[in-house]
Amino acid sequence: MLRSMYAGISGMKNSQTKLDVIGNNIANVNTTGYKKANITFQDMLSQTTSNAQGAGNGRGGINASQVGLGSQQGAISNIHTAGFTQTTNNPLDFAIKGDGMFVVQGENNTNYYTRAGNFFLDDNGDIVNSNGYYLQGENGNINIPGEAQSFGVQPDGTVTYIDADGEAQEAGRIVLAKFSNPGGLEKVGNSLYANTDNAGFVAADVPGENGTGEIIGGMLEMSNVDLSEEFTEMITAQRSFQANTRIITTSDEILQELVNLKR
Repeated sequence: MLRSMYAGISGMKNSQTKLDVIGNNIANVNTTGYKKANITFQDMLSQTTSNAQGAGNGRGGINASQVGLGSQQGAISNIHTAGFTQTTNNPLDFAIKGDGMFVVQGENNTNYYTRAGNFFLDDNGDIVNSNGYYLQGENGNINIPGEAQSFGVQPDGTVTYIDADGEAQEAGRIVLAKFSNPGGLEKVGNSLYANTDNAGFVAADVPGENGTGEIIGGMLEMSNVDLSEEFTEMITAQRSFQANTRIITTSDEILQELVNLKR
């Protein structure tokens, strides 16, 4: 069987995977805090038809002759650049200016990390995300009493409210998690990430410490997906798929010619 046919098949499979990644990016173009994914490829093992030889006996050196056997998926990376911010004027919408991720605590006291800052108050006055996971502060959950007249967040993460007597009170101070390799985080859905051994967790500290950014209230960070870039990548993936199908078609025609030689 022609090696070109197998190479074409591997190229088609990779083009399909690339389209899957692009489709997911486009589908999440309006998802709060979403970080786009990028896929890379690498060549597979090559078949050596002749080895390299060094110079000697009055003859120069000769390079090795190798035939490639196609391509394979290299990595699918999450690109953690900042997305554009959208003004909402909702006091429970938080955006991070700089590095860091919000820490939310879910079931079984499991911590997750997110850049999606759309939070709410539950019936107990705790600040939670859309899944009911608690936003974490220096001392755990952040609670705003029901009698509070108004509340807001400071750039240093301090959440304050006005009590029934008109006095300013502090509800808590939000902490942000810092990772040396945020691309190593694992997506678990619902705009949440889980820590992994390769994420390089540095610390969960208050904004402005250990390189974390500031918090801006009344704004949300949207996705960092660039539609023009995604559409361009979609075109190249489509053309790559078409070219690889052409390789298979041409290889099939050659095999047909070989079969017809017997007739």
